[in-house]
Amino acid sequence: MKCAAGEASGGGLPLPLDRRLRQICDFLLAAPANGDSLAIWGERVGASERTLARRFKDETGLTFGHWRQQLRIVEAVSKLAQGVRVAEIAAELGYANSSAFISMFRKTMGEPPQRYSKIEPR
Repeated sequence: MKCAAGEASGGGLPLPLDRRLRQICDFLLAAPANGDSLAIWGERVGASERTLARRFKDETGLTFGHWRQQLRIVEAVSKLAQGVRVAEIAAELGYANSSAFISMFRKTMGEPPQRYSKIEPR
């Protein structure tokens, strides 16, 4: 899923150019279950939460929380296509339980993951 600075990831997820933001994104691409806040990330990369939030929105068009949710959706769709069980996907992506994952997926995609995986590509 990693790619050159500024390009979208394989799943169409925009990636920032700022080195601090890229450090965060690269980590999350490798570990999408990570739930650390921007405040925690700010301490790690040497920037304030506010600066990171502003830069993230400016460079990707998404808030940090929305970007992370989109990352998890991309991962979930990929795993559904591979036939991975919903409970396993939920656990791998850091959700407390399958219900929380299913609710997020339905709100974002308009279909529950079980049905979404059966929809023909358009």
